[in-house]
Amino acid sequence: MSAANPPTRPRRFAALRNPDARPYLFGAALAMMADNIEHVITYWVLWERFHSPALSGFQVISHWVPFLLFSVWFGGLADRFDCRRVIQFAQTLFMLVSAGWGVLFLTGTLEVWSACLLLVLHGVAGALWGPAEQLMLHDFVGDEDLPSAVRLNATFRSLGVLFGPVIGSALLLGLGPTWGIFANIAFYLPLTLFLFRTKFTGHQRDTTPRRRMGVLGAVRTLREVSTNRTLVSMIILGGLGSFFVGASLQSSMPIFAQDLGAGAAGTAYGILLFANGAGGVIGGILMEATGRIPATVGAAVISTFVYGLSTLFFAVSPSYPLSVALLVIGGVANLASMSIGQTVVQLLAPPGERGRVIGVYNMSANGLRFGSGVTVGLLGAAIGIHWSLSLSAAALCVGTALAAWSARSSAPRPVGS
Repeated sequence: MSAANPPTRPRRFAALRNPDARPYLFGAALAMMADNIEHVITYWVLWERFHSPALSGFQVISHWVPFLLFSVWFGGLADRFDCRRVIQFAQTLFMLVSAGWGVLFLTGTLEVWSACLLLVLHGVAGALWGPAEQLMLHDFVGDEDLPSAVRLNATFRSLGVLFGPVIGSALLLGLGPTWGIFANIAFYLPLTLFLFRTKFTGHQRDTTPRRRMGVLGAVRTLREVSTNRTLVSMIILGGLGSFFVGASLQSSMPIFAQDLGAGAAGTAYGILLFANGAGGVIGGILMEATGRIPATVGAAVISTFVYGLSTLFFAVSPSYPLSVALLVIGGVANLASMSIGQTVVQLLAPPGERGRVIGVYNMSANGLRFGSGVTVGLLGAAIGIHWSLSLSAAALCVGTALAAWSARSSAPRPVGS
């Protein structure tokens, strides 16, 4: 099936019905949960030991800058090599980083330089995983069910993000940071072992010759992508949400919890975080159950605009219940925006260049998340977090409208359902 001939009746929860994709989705959810468990344990230990705001800022930078710097190159690796092995290498790197933290905690030899090194390696593992994962999803289900696979993968990842802090806190309290971080290694194993069993490589459906990937190849990919205005619009949409809001909601949530005055700040903080994560899970399930939101450029634009608008209203909301509701809405819209954008990009990408094009999208949609530390964090220190988030969300809405205008000025191309 081609991108120009979408299915008229998409199956609901199609990827979960696929016996090859289903175990991958569950394994990826566990691996994403392990990613967040590591954040909970290591961030707590680093703050307890060093009390360094600069190190806290580096935690965010080190997680997302590898996406900005290496995503296109990692996409080239996914295009050229067996994606099972690429993902297994990334998972092994995650496990080695967790083991490294454990050894440093156990021996009492943790230093700032070693912490920074492990934080960077963790970010590199995440960037390496992304493009290969998307090629595997396409290989599992093909064009027809790709929207379902991308949505459900995003939903399962949201589950991992949602429950990671809960399990991480339990491990921290029950086993302590040292044995808790060692135990975390086990959550990466199911996905790693499953990849030894599946026959899919990320390239089974596609026999297009693949080119070597280097610096010039990355530049060539960027040049080729720039000629497709629909692809450019999707990449810009992903980057707008990432740059203007990105990871800033989580980092600024304690301030909003305290300012909203809903009882103890700790309890209010937990509910606000849960609402934002739950929105992503609810959004994915609703999209699959109803099948009413197609993977089209228009749907991506609308969902991104709703995300910006709900974030803007959250920033100025004086009501705690309203703020919780807006975070749920924003979580739904953000999942819809990201999953639709990812699907459109995959379906429009040339088969032999799919990993590289996905790498360009990841560079924008994930790599630019560090920018929210500037647009919301640093600006918030000068004018207040409510104002900085409001202005950033408004900029996201304006940017989304401009991206929509750019997409409409190009020839319409339906890409899926």
